[in-house]
Amino acid sequence: MIARTRSALPLMTRSALIALAALALPACVGSYTGPVEVTRFVAEQRSEIGQGPIVLYFPDEMSNELAQAIFADAVESELSALGYTIVDQEGAGIQVATIRTSRTPLAAGSSRGPVSVGVGGGTGGYRSGVGVGIGINLGGGQQGPNVLSELSVRISGPDGASLWEGRAQQPVSMKSPYADVDASARALAAALFKDFPGGNGETVSIDVDDL
Repeated sequence: MIARTRSALPLMTRSALIALAALALPACVGSYTGPVEVTRFVAEQRSEIGQGPIVLYFPDEMSNELAQAIFADAVESELSALGYTIVDQEGAGIQVATIRTSRTPLAAGSSRGPVSVGVGGGTGGYRSGVGVGIGINLGGGQQGPNVLSELSVRISGPDGASLWEGRAQQPVSMKSPYADVDASARALAAALFKDFPGGNGETVSIDVDDL
């Protein structure tokens, strides 16, 4: 099996970038912060989930190294708290956490219904700055959301079989404190792994105050 190293930055560099991101926290006056919508799928065999060594892997190239470092740190923290041991390289007996993130701009002045999360994909955001979400229906207005932030993680066994998959999405305005990349990553990761592994096929809505 070809070794596959996780796409991440040196610890000192990551720490410095995360500290800089905290300085860019936007004002929350007149802001909109939606709940985090989480959808999860769990394999029938759950004995391997939540334990053992695991490596983080970003399959999509991300030009925004700051965002990648922040999301890697947020996911690492949650997986470690669950009982996983984070390692740097794939190998025998090592699970793989495949991470994708995006931030999708929403049409201004939308008056459609509430948030609805479907299974599918998203492009852009932290990788390119543009993108289209799939399976998303968002309300809006001047006090409504401007962007949809997303984090998805797929945990695979050493044989490549999917053990667990989850997606967390949150609509926010640009004045929301959760428009900040660090706050967004922490909220999305915390919601994604809350009550892990969760029910197979379930979709739950989690208020940020409950994280």
